Formats: sequence, structure tokens, C-alpha cells
Amino acid sequence: MRTTLTLDDDVAIRLERMRKERDAGLKEIVNEVLRKGLAQIDAPQQREPFRTRVFDPGGFVDPSKSIKEILREMDEEHDRKKLGLPRVSG
Repeated sequence: MRTTLTLDDDVAIRLERMRKERDAGLKEIVNEVLRKGLAQIDAPQQREPFRTRVFDPGGFVDPSKSIKEILREMDEEHDRKKLGLPRVSG
């Protein structure tokens, strides 16, 4: 396919540098760069693996308690720490 393509100056400079380094034609370099770029766009994106943060409740959590009770106790403990109050055993 024959087409006219207007390149930004920075792109033209990089392509010309590549052409000289490889002693190749502009057509060859442009096609190579486009193929690599298109393959990269089509490739699935690499994602950072999801990591779950671990929360240390600061001691034993009684599994017989409801989640609601445990969360209430954690909130109270958090508030005590913010206020600088001593820990209450329960």
C-alpha cells in the first residue's frame, strides 16, 4: 500500500537515526517499528498482582463472636490508641 505520511519532527529524527544505524531503507524501518508497536498494543497488558494487606488485630480474636462485635472492638481499640489510652482486655 502506498500512502503519504506526515511525521512529527521527533519521530522523523528517531527513524532517521535508526535507518542510518541499520543501513536500511526508511520503508523497512517504518514497517518494523509499526509492527512492533502494533504487536505491543495488541498484547495483553501486564498487571501488578493483587496483594491483600494483612491486618493484625493485636491479639486473639474470639471466633465465637460475630463480625459486628469484632469490628466494634477493633474500632474501640483504634480510638483508644488515638487517644493514648491503655488497652482494655476483654
